[in-house]
Amino acid sequence: MQTKKNKPNEAPQQTIIKKIEQKRERKIVLMQGNEAVAYGALDAGVDFFAGYPITPSTEIAEILSAELPKRNGVFIQMEDEIASICAITGASLAGAKALTATSGPGFSLMQEGIGFAKITETPCVVVNVQRMGPSTGMPTSPAQGDLMQSRWGSHGDSPAIVLYPDSVKESYELTIRAVNLSEKYRTCVILLLDEVLGHMREAVCLPDLANVRVISRIKPTVPPHWYKHYDENQKYLSPLASFGEGYRFHVTGLTHDAHGFPTNKITEAGDMMERLRKKISYNIRDLVQIESHKMDDARIAVFAAGIVSRAAKAAIAMARYEGIKVGLLRPLTIWPFPDEAVRKMLRNVDTVIVPELNQGQFINEIQRLTKDKSDGKVISLQKVNGSIFSPNDILRKIKEVS
Repeated sequence: MQTKKNKPNEAPQQTIIKKIEQKRERKIVLMQGNEAVAYGALDAGVDFFAGYPITPSTEIAEILSAELPKRNGVFIQMEDEIASICAITGASLAGAKALTATSGPGFSLMQEGIGFAKITETPCVVVNVQRMGPSTGMPTSPAQGDLMQSRWGSHGDSPAIVLYPDSVKESYELTIRAVNLSEKYRTCVILLLDEVLGHMREAVCLPDLANVRVISRIKPTVPPHWYKHYDENQKYLSPLASFGEGYRFHVTGLTHDAHGFPTNKITEAGDMMERLRKKISYNIRDLVQIESHKMDDARIAVFAAGIVSRAAKAAIAMARYEGIKVGLLRPLTIWPFPDEAVRKMLRNVDTVIVPELNQGQFINEIQRLTKDKSDGKVISLQKVNGSIFSPNDILRKIKEVS
């Protein structure tokens, strides 16, 4: 597990790590969240974008449509979101670092394609700037209604890696991390934002490009006739050849063997499903990031993510001023859910308040992790009318339970 203050774990030796050679003067710039995602993608080495414009994520596509051609990259506006997820999967199989961006309705359309990327173990990133739903909903209003969809939206068992920033700077950083994790673990990684975070502007100090760590997929080192597209190893990380490099492999959404060919053998099907699960579950410490804020002596905890955590921090500052011992737990990685870290950090807490911009999604996870505490209380705070929580909204609830 990583905390917000910790440096990311070193990548396995066989993972290729590059440092971008260009120089960029460190300077403070006023940047929008969606803009930060676009430039984070570019700095992570993304060279292919396929997408369909949809509020409130369109700025990501607009910026990449202008910037990718300057860098020998490819931008394609697709006819819809189904085509978009298929296009980035195909581009990735051909060796590109690929990303798309969408919002709720488009994210729903992409679910089968996301499942295909996961079963074929193809690196790609889907950015979902959440808006209020269901259906068309309120396109310019914030929500957090896609938390569970980001984990369970694709049918069947397909473990997910989902990241969620709370600032413009973190939108830049977690975009790079999302691309790196997709390449490292050969899977579709989802980056969640919300409408406010996507459109808000903050002063951000971008790092020197020479200091941006970029992970690229592991390439095969064996002769083509020895190559297995889904090879087994201790870390469940396997090399990935690209189309056109001389390696023959089969790609299918059907259950497949180590070479990618369809199979109905129960042993080979079991091996495939275990590999998909274990490459996530065996690397939890590398994947999970969580921020602990004022939790050392807290008797009340607020569990919040994204833009809601900003209001929660302000509420906690006001409550602390009045002598109320309250802290914040904020997951940067929401899937896999940080079970071990949350259990440990809530051990000495009497009450957990879970504010979220939906009708209750995170709260189910907190209730699952605190059900052993007979005296524990989990309090839900929900808002689904297109507005966000103010610090006073959360402060009032803190005072009610203190």
